[in-house]
Amino acid sequence: MGLLLKEYSHIAPAMTIHELSEGERPREKMLSHGAFALSNGELLAVLLRSGRKGESVLEMAQSLLARVGGQLKRLFAMSVHELSGIPGIGPGKACSVLAAAELGRRFMMEDSGLEKKPLISARMIYELMLPHLKGIDKEECWALYLNTACYLIDKERLTLGTGTSTAFDSRDILKGALDRRAYAVVLVHNHPSGNPSPSNSDQLMTKKLRKACDKLSVSLLDHVIVADDSFYSFNEDRTYSR
Repeated sequence: MGLLLKEYSHIAPAMTIHELSEGERPREKMLSHGAFALSNGELLAVLLRSGRKGESVLEMAQSLLARVGGQLKRLFAMSVHELSGIPGIGPGKACSVLAAAELGRRFMMEDSGLEKKPLISARMIYELMLPHLKGIDKEECWALYLNTACYLIDKERLTLGTGTSTAFDSRDILKGALDRRAYAVVLVHNHPSGNPSPSNSDQLMTKKLRKACDKLSVSLLDHVIVADDSFYSFNEDRTYSR
């Protein structure tokens, strides 16, 4: 044991956040240079505020990012329960991180300008809905209700499914359209897998909805499948990259 201790005695213990120079500390760096100057790990350390015994807040933040492969979308898709179960995080830190994520999502949805323009292409629909659907690990199905000039009247989340499927009732969509006196409907759902290609189930549901819409003289303008960096349009019958 004595030889083992002697062999590793030259290795310094992990540096604490207080031992870093002020310019290297996340909060001090943010105050001096602005939030844009911080790395993802440093920004996360600001949210976490403190580390735990034997691990600085910066080390904890880097460890947390490593756990999700460096992908913020995987971090922000975690539930409060999942995040708070990680050693050193707890409910308070978990709430801070996920609250910041939700604020960012709402910022992206706030007055994008797309709601004030006619939605005349699948790309416009994709850009409108991406803030709602990016990074979530379950399929969601939404309906967009449009007037005769293709301006958005309202949007509604219809269903929340699993990581691989979701289902909707055509009657709910038609009722929503009639209640809003909408001329047209656009169906939007996401594929958490990252592949926007429609499944057989997607194709069957689209055909079923189109028939139901035709009976009540409501136009189904498109069905757009969102997959973070790409999307598929049934109307334009092709996949697009972001």
